Amino acid sequence: MKIKYFEDTDTALFELGSKIPSETRELSEDIYLDLDESGNVVSITVEHASIRSELSEVSFIRMKDANQALEAAP
Repeated sequence: MKIKYFEDTDTALFELGSKIPSETRELSEDIYLDLDESGNVVSITVEHASIRSELSEVSFIRMKDANQALEAAP
């Protein structure tokens, strides 16, 4: 997975794989899904990303199973 941020247009692109999109669906005014030929999500585009999300920090947490998250919570 790759996350690209285009500062000049305030756009975030979340690429979930390397397949080429064949269709784009608008979920809302600023959020678009790109789908491959089989209907699988290839990427997500977020316009006005700095308003819609906190871009100063991105974190990745790998969860082995659902119980792990519950055990880690205080």
